[in-house]
Amino acid sequence: MIDKTVASLEEAVAGIHDGATIMISGFGGAGQPAELIDALIAQGAKDLTIVNNNAGNGETGLAALLKAGRVRKILCSFPRQADSYVFDELYRSGKLELELVPQGNLAERIRAAGAGIGGFFTPTGFGTQLAEGKETRRINGRDYVLEYPIHADFALVKARKGDRWGNLVYRKTARNFGPIMAAAAKCAIAQVDEIVELGALDPEAIVTPGIFVKRVVQVGTARVGAAA
Repeated sequence: MIDKTVASLEEAVAGIHDGATIMISGFGGAGQPAELIDALIAQGAKDLTIVNNNAGNGETGLAALLKAGRVRKILCSFPRQADSYVFDELYRSGKLELELVPQGNLAERIRAAGAGIGGFFTPTGFGTQLAEGKETRRINGRDYVLEYPIHADFALVKARKGDRWGNLVYRKTARNFGPIMAAAAKCAIAQVDEIVELGALDPEAIVTPGIFVKRVVQVGTARVGAAA
C-alpha cells in the first residue's frame, strides 16, 4: 500500500544532508512552509543552498533559517524589502552568497528542471550584469540569454490538502511556486493543513500529482480517514 504520510515534522525532514540544495515555496509568507523550516532548523543541516522567491521576512520562517547560519547561498528574485534585515546583514558581511534571478526566469528555470528541459533562451536580463558570462543569441531580430534549469535535492512546500498518495491541492495564491518546486526536486516534502481520505480530492482539482511528492506531513486540523 502506498502511503507517503509521515507522523511528524522531524520524520519529514529526516535525511536532509549538509550541503543540500533546497527549494522552499512561498511568495513572502503566502505558501511558505514555516513548520517544515522550523523542523529543518532543529534538524541541524548546514551549508545549504536555498532557492526561494525572496530572502525572508523578519526573523521567522526562511529568515530564521538564515539567522541560524545554516545557509551558504540563496537564489532568489526579491532579496530586499523593509523587513529583510537578516539577509541584509549576512550579505553585507560576506557570510551569504546571492544569485539574483529575475522572477520569471526563476520560475521557468525551476519548471524546466521538472520538465526535463536542458536550457532555454529568454530576453530577460539581456544587456545587464545578469547576462555576463552567459551565452546569448539573436533570434528573429531579438536578443536572448541562455538560462539553465535549477535542480534541487529537496523541496519544502505548503499545500492545503493532501492524501496518502501525495496528491496535493493548494489554497488560492499560496500555490505559487509549490507545484514547480515539487517537480524539480529529487525529494519533495509537503506540509498540509489536512490529510484526507484517498479519493476525497477531485482529480480535476489536483495541482501536484503524488508522483512528484515523497513525504506528506499534516500540521493543521485533525486527519480525515487515517485508516483509508
